Amino acid sequence: MKNISAPFNKNELRDLKAGDFVLLNGRILTGRDAAHKRIVEGISNGKLPFKLENEIIFYVGPCFKDGKITACGPTTAMRMDAYAPSLFDKGVIAAIGKGERGQNVYDSIVKNGCVYFVAIGGAGATYGKAVQSFEVVAYEDLGTEAVYAFDVKDFPVIVAIDSQGNSIFKN
Repeated sequence: MKNISAPFNKNELRDLKAGDFVLLNGRILTGRDAAHKRIVEGISNGKLPFKLENEIIFYVGPCFKDGKITACGPTTAMRMDAYAPSLFDKGVIAAIGKGERGQNVYDSIVKNGCVYFVAIGGAGATYGKAVQSFEVVAYEDLGTEAVYAFDVKDFPVIVAIDSQGNSIFKN
């Protein structure tokens, strides 16, 4: 198990290999389909309300109760494949989701020296407990699909695609 504290840089990512178990600590951003669409629009028109450089983005729509996160399980990453290369090109260094990615994402990960982590589906309550605090960063009108910043502690993930394009999904 490797412990990594965010923010981290691409040099640290080069040491991660497909199949490595990682505990993430620090800041991660969240976003699903609707947020990704707006992020890419913001990149296109030069009006992105936050920075993407050295950020990690978790594909999730958290569940809330009484102002606290009760669960935040990963969503299917392939749904973000049309958007991911634009985010990697603008500085996102890692993504967290569930499942395989398309070839365009593999190519972008290698080009940009990024990584893709998988989170365990069905473990939303466990991931919710790892969130120490959170705040809305952008697109609050999207509710659970808004972009949030999570401060996480011992957030368990697996390196699914490393910065060289090696993958747990391919032999």
